[in-house]
Amino acid sequence: MKKASYWLVLLTFWAGASFGQKLTLGKQTFELKNVTGLVIDFQGTKVLKIERDLKALPFDVNRLEATVDEPTYAKLTDLDFENGTIEVKMYSQIQNPSPFANAQGFIGVAFRINDSDTAFESIYLRPRVGRSGNQLFRNHTVQYFAYPNAKFETLRKNYPPGMYEGSAPVNINEWITMRIEVNGETAEMFINGARYSSFIVDKMLGSTRKGSIGLFVDIGTIGYFKDLKVTKKSLKAKQVVAGKKEDEV
Repeated sequence: MKKASYWLVLLTFWAGASFGQKLTLGKQTFELKNVTGLVIDFQGTKVLKIERDLKALPFDVNRLEATVDEPTYAKLTDLDFENGTIEVKMYSQIQNPSPFANAQGFIGVAFRINDSDTAFESIYLRPRVGRSGNQLFRNHTVQYFAYPNAKFETLRKNYPPGMYEGSAPVNINEWITMRIEVNGETAEMFINGARYSSFIVDKMLGSTRKGSIGLFVDIGTIGYFKDLKVTKKSLKAKQVVAGKKEDEV
């Protein structure tokens, strides 16, 4: 009987770790979606460390469009976000060894995630090329995509160059503060407290209008996150009184 109970507990733990494990950092609880994660001490502070789970969601270098820009994030629970500001501090490392030779430290934020994780918007960084000596590489530092129908390859093929990508002065192995202001069909990204934005999405392409927020990583990346702040605003309130906070979590 004891042996059966042991295996039942072990099976329950394994299922929780693989599907929907929850982690708490401060007052915020996150559900892991196709990532592995821990809350750890890193550089003197508590952070959420996540990496893409290749067992839950395999990667194929020959099928990038089908196997990247997927729901690979730690999803904030009990949040319904439509418009407002998302700010987070994040630190990106390349896995060693990396499952992808061209890994760029993919790290960022997903937002307006629906309940089933089948649709969302995202802005993420490729920090490894943020300070490249090649301007063309720098122009691919920032990436917007909308899951599931507007991933990076689709956007490059069907829209003008640079419409959904851009540059930002970032790098791997250093803290980056990303702030995204979401307003209706537009989103604007600010880096490291800059007064002016580095990147604008003039028209987002996602099918969702509200949902949760996720801390996003992709292939070959170790991501560390802390100090997530979400300020919700109504679209009407922002048009009338710029910057007025309505709800903060």
